[in-house]
Amino acid sequence: QVQLVESGGGLVQAGGSLRLSCAASGRTFGDYAMGWFRQAPGKGREFVLGISRSGGSTAYADSVKGRFTISRDNAKNAVYLQMNSLKPEDTAIYYCAARRTTSSSTTYRTYDYWGRGTQVTVSS
Repeated sequence: QVQLVESGGGLVQAGGSLRLSCAASGRTFGDYAMGWFRQAPGKGREFVLGISRSGGSTAYADSVKGRFTISRDNAKNAVYLQMNSLKPEDTAIYYCAARRTTSSSTTYRTYDYWGRGTQVTVSS
């Protein structure tokens, strides 16, 4: 069982930055690949970034390449999402998710555990 808690969301102007954190419970965090997803009002859940359980492999949605980065610290049971050059279209609730496999996936149904999300609002 893994419990995930996101933090770091807020209101930021376009062009600004935010860093989201996801804290995981449990002693087997290193067994899980992690993903960040987002959901804007009236839209489905969208893959943003993923990272393998070792941190050696990452995956990005085209919409965030060059602006967002993902990292993890297995010693701290945490995964991070650094968001730069934010745009109003990045406004959404951001969720972290875990799946007990080597690599992340862009498909949200393949994840076993989810946090409750943190709101990110980017004003123009």
